[in-house]
Amino acid sequence: MTSLEFNNKLGGLATVLHSFAYNLTKNSDDAKDLYQETAFRALSNRDKFQPDTNFKAWMFTIMKNIFINNYRKRIKANTVLDTTDNQFYLNAGSHAIPNSAEGSMMMNELNAMVDGLDDSIKVPFVMHFEGHKYQEIADHLELPLGTVKSRIFFARKELKDQILSQYGFNPS
Repeated sequence: MTSLEFNNKLGGLATVLHSFAYNLTKNSDDAKDLYQETAFRALSNRDKFQPDTNFKAWMFTIMKNIFINNYRKRIKANTVLDTTDNQFYLNAGSHAIPNSAEGSMMMNELNAMVDGLDDSIKVPFVMHFEGHKYQEIADHLELPLGTVKSRIFFARKELKDQILSQYGFNPS
């Protein structure tokens, strides 16, 4: 592919690439920067483009990869490592006694809510909670896989509704 053909194809995709860049960045200036970097990379790597392949897909892949790499750089740049000494326990005293009463009360209440469920949805839910896979539960209970999944879903929904009505907030 000649340089002129390559540039014409790139120019023909400008509006589509700008739209895609805006969908990725949600910011007009960032979209322009992303398009410019994509065009630069495409032009500098023109020799790597395989003729008779999808030019548009190649350009979209370059843009998507640039966006992902820039996003990862921003996330790394925003990561703050605190190397100061943690002196929280300095004045804590040496005889701290853990108190798990509140956690125990909440677990007891949750267990009571689970026990209050109808057996048709409680048994699959408890088995799933204990770590069984959907197919294992279906085989054990001799039920179709979809039925097991829906019963677990309904058990979760009923527990959420109970928690919402008892505590006044949504646990999701």
